[in-house]
Order: sequence, then C-alpha cells, then structure tokens
Amino acid sequence: MTDQTLPPDIAALSFEDALAELERIVRQLEEGKAKLDDAIQSYERGTWLKRHCESRLREAQAKVDRITIAADGTIGAESARLD
Repeated sequence: MTDQTLPPDIAALSFEDALAELERIVRQLEEGKAKLDDAIQSYERGTWLKRHCESRLREAQAKVDRITIAADGTIGAESARLD
C-alpha cells in the first residue's frame, strides 16, 4: 500500500458510495469478529477509501467560490473556506 495511486475500483466510486463502504468497514472492525488477515485487508481498504473521500472533498471545496463585492462595487470571487 505504498503506492499513492488509488486502486481503480475505489477511484471509480462516488463520494457517497466510498463513504458508505468505509462506514461498513469501520463497523465490522469495531465488532472485532473478523480474522486477523481479513481485518488487516479491511483496514487497508478503509485507508484507501478515506483517501478517496478526502480527495473528493478537496475537489469539491476547490470548486466552491464565494462571491465578493469590493468597496468600489466590482464583483469578484474568492475560494470558500469550508473547514
């Protein structure tokens, strides 16, 4: 898992689908019923899903601008800070 490129199946997921799968993995890991190897694989997949969700949120934030009106009446836009 050292490569920073997302696995193709995760990269193809929408934000909502990736988040839902990540939530499912977290619930499974919290239950603690999985075999160690399965838990490790789920954790690794969860890490990829988290990265994908964070990336999609950053992309969305970059697209959201706030309209501003300067003192002289000119209209402009500045990046919104959503955090």
